[in-house]
Amino acid sequence: QVQLVESGGGLVQPGESLRLSCAASRSTSSSFSIDTMGWYRQAPGKARELVASITRGGEANYADSVKGRFTVSRDNAKKNVYLQMNSLNPEDTAVYYCNCRGIRLGDFLLIDDKTYWGQGTQVTVSS
Repeated sequence: QVQLVESGGGLVQPGESLRLSCAASRSTSSSFSIDTMGWYRQAPGKARELVASITRGGEANYADSVKGRFTVSRDNAKKNVYLQMNSLNPEDTAVYYCNCRGIRLGDFLLIDDKTYWGQGTQVTVSS
């Protein structure tokens, strides 16, 4: 019921920055909101891990490895979530996936508690 499309990945050198964007859409014309949106990443041979998440009210959580470097934000009207990534290092290289859970009519009635994922966008940090 929800489609997520990421953008903004690319190749950068260590110390540089990238801004990832994710746009959520729904087939129905009814107004909706999303409880939690976030970003995960997965490097080859490694498990998928949470990078950052943010609630509809703006409460953010970060993995310890990115605290102080990454900032997650969202635009509830546009149904977008963003990840500003500063001071990137090679260990940040991964496919980054947008994620959301908790679809409501307006801001109230929960109608869908499934987890949705985007296709992913590649972030490569290399000198």
